[in-house]
Formats: sequence, structure tokens, C-alpha cells
Amino acid sequence: MSGGGLLVAGTTSDAGKSVVTAGICRWLVRQGVKVAPFKAQNMSLNSFVTREGAEIGRAQAMQAQACRIEPTALMNPVLLKPGGDRTSQVVLMGKPVGEMSARGYHGGRQEALLGTVLDCLAELRGTYDAVICEGAGSPAEINLRRTDIVNMGIARNAQLPVLVVGDIDRGGVFASFFGTVALLSPEDQALVAGFLVNKFRGDVSLLEPGLEMLHGLTGRRTYGVLPFRHGLGIDEEDGLRISLRGTVRESNTAPPVGEDVLRVAVCAIPLMSNFTDVDALAAEPGVVVRFVDRPEELADADLVVIPGTRGTVQALEWLRERGLADALVRRALEQRPILGVCGGFQILGEHIEDEVESRRGSVDGLGVLPLRVRFAREKTLTRPVGEALGETVEGYEIHHGVAEVLGGEAFLDGCRVGQTWGTHWHGSLESDGFRRAFLREVAAAAGRRFVPAADTSFAALREEQLDRLGDLIEQHADTDALWRLIESGAPQGLPFIPPGAPA
Repeated sequence: MSGGGLLVAGTTSDAGKSVVTAGICRWLVRQGVKVAPFKAQNMSLNSFVTREGAEIGRAQAMQAQACRIEPTALMNPVLLKPGGDRTSQVVLMGKPVGEMSARGYHGGRQEALLGTVLDCLAELRGTYDAVICEGAGSPAEINLRRTDIVNMGIARNAQLPVLVVGDIDRGGVFASFFGTVALLSPEDQALVAGFLVNKFRGDVSLLEPGLEMLHGLTGRRTYGVLPFRHGLGIDEEDGLRISLRGTVRESNTAPPVGEDVLRVAVCAIPLMSNFTDVDALAAEPGVVVRFVDRPEELADADLVVIPGTRGTVQALEWLRERGLADALVRRALEQRPILGVCGGFQILGEHIEDEVESRRGSVDGLGVLPLRVRFAREKTLTRPVGEALGETVEGYEIHHGVAEVLGGEAFLDGCRVGQTWGTHWHGSLESDGFRRAFLREVAAAAGRRFVPAADTSFAALREEQLDRLGDLIEQHADTDALWRLIESGAPQGLPFIPPGAPA
């Protein structure tokens, strides 16, 4: 017998689908329900490596943690990783299968993947009591409906009830809810059970007349109104943001332990991937993390991080165009701390040979670290464990670049020269002992009287965040009605709202 299911759709991108899905998952698992997350197709540069060596979206890995289970490729069978030339790398069942333009993908390849996607969902539903699926963008993208495998395409094929999430903080949520339903075909509308308001600020009683009118207009109820909450700190999907300059990564943490704070500047390079690496730094009391794209913004930074990227050569060119490359080289010569992760590590090297990612051939790196990088067609996907600074470290690797380290001091799989550090390992800073040891070194080099907190546990903070999401659902949604949806499907007899999808 198949387990229950629900598709969490949204009126827009960033309406809160990932967060709501994780919240429902955590609420269910606390009720003793065996639950799994699922997203048929994800577009993101923030990815994760499962224990079997499969690459999936970080949001699905986070949702699996909300379910208290290990993530697998079944939970995100299709991952699209955008590149810089209007193409995306297609990752199928955790492995890259090629580059494709949006026209090529939507012109036939996407539709051909529907069988694989449905098989994965069926396998999960055969194993778990419930599977909470996340949609992508909006289900009312009428130009893409014919080939859709992530919103109403999968809902229709798997007969999943659909809950539409709307971000009221942006305004226009009632029009968005109504318009989303009204642009769907009768068959699709029959599966849209109702709505969930997200990011509400204020008195819910003032909203209730509008919810009643929405019910009268659509015949569909609202299953909850979730209040706005700061600092949820959940992994983001959007890898298409052009610049994060001025954005501050923040977490709910205690005041600094030492006399000084530690300032971390993250270079907001193009096609930035897995910038969630710095969340573990932001979780430390007294560490301030911000994204920058100007050389003058490095001046007061105690640590500069060059994160991963899907376009190492493009990122290197961008750093040079903006004057950041020269500032980084000066900083290295001055023995001021720099950390390069994955693509950022490759950028710090002497030479890059790339016939795979950018196809630019031979390119000089910044020459700060003694390494040469050659891009291989086979992608490295591993979950390494090692030791650095006297502490055990765990991480994960996702890269085409193969580094030949020619000198320096060994550091994880990379190297260190003076106060410049480089590694291919993502997630290393989530290892608490290593993070504290690293920050002590950074503080000493920067001359800061910063002291890492002795008891900060990133894993525990992540669990607290997931519990907060579960609390949002438990306290502000009609959980009895939600469970009936998951168990029994969309209510019968939901009215059709004209005009429906165009022919």
C-alpha cells in the first residue's frame, strides 16, 4: 500500500516552499509518522553529497534531516545546476549526464524524465507513511505546463493533493492565490486543496475577512497563517542571485565570548555554489558574516572567504575585473587570513587547465597557493573524513577540478601557505572542534581578542531551527486538516475557477 502524500506548491519562487515542506516534515516525524521529502526537479547551485555518492539539492538534504533520515538520490532525482552560458548541468539520480540549454531541456528532455521521477516517488511512497513533495516556482507557469514534471505534472500523475503557499510579506497574496488556481486546467484545479499564508506580520483577525472572501471565491480553505520569523537559517536553493553584496548571514546566537567580534567577508562571485558553507561561521557568537563585491570591503575583514562556484574561470575573471584579485594577492602577502573552498581553492592556485567547465583552456590563477588544477570530465562526489588543526573533520566534495598540490603545508586535501588556506571540502566548518581551532588561528593572525564559544554545536543549532519550523506548522496550521489531506487526498467537488488554463 502506498503512503500518503502532499505537494507543497507556491505562488512564486521564494514563497517559502522549502521551509514549509521542512516544517511539515518535522511536525510529522514528531507525531511518530515515518516521512520523507521529495522534489522531482530542483534548480540550484547549493547541493549536497549523499552517503552513496549522489549529488542532490541542499534543500532536500535539509528536509531529510527534518525527517531524521539519511538523504538519498530518490528524494531529488533531477538537479539542474545553472552555468554562465544559458545552459545547466543536468544531474540525474545524483550523477551528471551533460549540459543542456533551457530550450533543449524543456523541448523534450524534461518530459522524458517523468517516468524516472514517478518511479522515485512511488518507491518512497512504498517505504514511508507519507512523502511531502516540494514544487518549483509556480504551478501556473502556463508556458511550461506541457512538459512539467515538478508541479501539477507530478501532482496529476501521482494524484497528490496540492497546498499553495503565498508570501504575504510581498503583498498581493490574495490575487496570487486566486490567479494561481484560475490559470490551471479543470483537472489540475481539482487537486488544489487550498492555501497557506506565509510570513505574516500583525493581527491575524485583520486577515480573516480576506481569507473568508478567498474561500467564497475559490471554494478552497486556508490551512494556516504562518507568522514572519527572523533567522530561520535554512539552506537556500536560489543559485541564480547575481549579487549578494550587503547580505548578512545571521543566526540566533549569544553575545560574543571574547572582547572582539570577528568580521568575515565572503566574495559574492558569479555562479556561487554552496555558500551555505559560511552558515557555520555565522552560527558562532561574535562572528559577523557578510557578502561583498568591492575591494575596499575587504579592508576591515579579519577573514576573507572565496566560496565554491560553478564557473571557476568566470569567477576568476570577475575578481580581476573588480580589483578584488589584486586585493586578495596583497592580503595573502600581508599574511591576513584567506580561506578558499572548492572553486575558491582552485582560484588561489597557480594555473588552471579547463576544457570541461568553461572550455577556456589554460588560465593563470592568482598564484597564492602552490597548486595546478586540471578539470576532469568525471565529477568527484565524496564524503571525506580527515584531521586538521588536531581535530576530526567531516566534509563533502563536489567538483570537476583535480588539484595537484606542489607545496605548502597539508590542509585537508588542499594546502596552507602562511595565512592562506585552501580545500575542496565543503561543510568542514560544521565540525565544531575544527571550526573553533580555525577561528582561534584567524583571530590570532588578525590581532583580535576573539574567543570561540566552547559549547556551540552547529548540529544542535540546526536541529533547533528545524524544530522551530515544526513549531510553526504545529502552532499556526490546521494540522488535523493537513493530515486528512496527506492521508486521503484533495477534497471531492472542488469548484472550477474560470478561465482555466489556455488551450
